[in-house]
Formats: sequence, C-alpha cells, structure tokens
Amino acid sequence: MARDARSFTEVLLSVENISLSFGGVKALTDISFDIRKGEIRAIIGPNGAGKSSMLNCINGFYHPQQGAITYKGVRRHQMRPHQAAAQGIARTFQNIALFKGMSTLDNIMTGRNLRMKTGLFWQALHFGPAQREEIEHRKVVEQIIDFLEIQHVRKVPVGRLPYGLQKRVELGRALAAQPELLLLDEPMAGMNLEEKQDMCRFVLDVNDEFGTTICLIEHDMGVVMDISDRVVVLDYGKKIGDGVPDEVKNNQAVIAAYLGVSH
Repeated sequence: MARDARSFTEVLLSVENISLSFGGVKALTDISFDIRKGEIRAIIGPNGAGKSSMLNCINGFYHPQQGAITYKGVRRHQMRPHQAAAQGIARTFQNIALFKGMSTLDNIMTGRNLRMKTGLFWQALHFGPAQREEIEHRKVVEQIIDFLEIQHVRKVPVGRLPYGLQKRVELGRALAAQPELLLLDEPMAGMNLEEKQDMCRFVLDVNDEFGTTICLIEHDMGVVMDISDRVVVLDYGKKIGDGVPDEVKNNQAVIAAYLGVSH
C-alpha cells in the first residue's frame, strides 16, 4: 500500500535541464524534476540509468555540462560537496563509506564536524570551549543512537558490525549533520527482508519526526511504492516517468524499461 496522499507545495530543490557526459558517454540528458519540502522523493530506473550520477550532481560530486540546480531559491551551476553539506544536504552512499576501525559513536560524531565552532587549538587541548562543545554534540549523537536503536553497538568498531547495522550507522552519521535534504543512495541494497523493514521504518520516522526531506534511490519497487510520495524514473540517462507511485507503476514506458523492451 502506498503512502497516504499528502500535499507538498514548497519546492526545496529543482533540477533544471541537467545534462552530464563523461567523454562521449552521456550519463544524463536534459533531466528536470523537483523535490518538495517534507516529501520522500524516489529516483528509480534500471542499472545504468543515471540515478547515482543525478545524486552526485545534486550534492556537488559531479558538475553537469548543461543545466542548473536551484536549492532554497538559489540557482547554481556548480557546488562543491562541502558547500552542499554546509547548506543542509547530507548523503549516504551505495557502497558503505564508514571508518571501519572507529566505533559507532565516533563514526556518527564525524557527522557533527561542520557544526563545530571551536578552533583546532582548543580541540587539540580538549579543554574549555572545545570540551563544552563536544559534550553538546555528543548529546545529539546519543539521541540519534537511541533513535536508530543501536545503543548495544555504540562502542563497537563498525567493521565488526553486520551489514544492516553498518547501513544504519551510515544513516546516523548523515542525520548528525541535521540536514534539510537527505540523499540516500540505495539504503536497502544487500539487506534481508527484516533489515529492509527496519530501514523503511527509520526512513519514514526521519521524514515524519524530524521533518527531513528525503530523496532516495532504491531498486526494490515494493519499498518505493510503499514509502515514496512521488517517483521520478530514469532510463539510459533520460527521464521517462514522473508522478505519484500509482501513476508511475502504470506508465507503459516505465513498464517497458523494467521489462527490458524499451529499446
């Protein structure tokens, strides 16, 4: 069952006629869509459709040759990843990108770096303002650990954790930045059914309780149709569908692409 229909009117981010090429290979061609404040927006498509490339354009890893992205009313042609993070865009990756030798707590703490104000001198001394600031940041991180129900592994090196818990820690690190827009690149890839159900619940809770706008890439169509408010569909770098889940799953171009008969 899809999510209840809700009205989202304020556009948080819009993608305008984005085209991206690597040499002679076109990864994205004239893509336009928007992400509205408070919604869960899914990007789907077969392998090689350009989904991760699109996320990389949004948070500044790739710079498109054509088009622009407007975020919170500001139109931009290029943005660096650290600028995107500073402006409230957080990201998880298809392949887990954690510090495997560090604990769950310390990995999530790294998500607070942009919000730390004290200089390197005080941080090195771990005294005075830096100590007080770290205490405040740790409170936020402990709340995230409780929220994600990973208290039992808070001091465990993440390299020792099962895959599903590592994905949850990566989500926690992104949440530690307190983003307005959270980009999730296949958050449920490689998970068993129980792990997928848990991650679905956390994604919905992040959206409902924190009010975080979410844009996710996901291959599991059951998950997409259940938790998304709107879905945009890419195939071979082109947009072939866009709308609420019921519209998308009945779109003949989308059906053909997933059946492998679109070309």
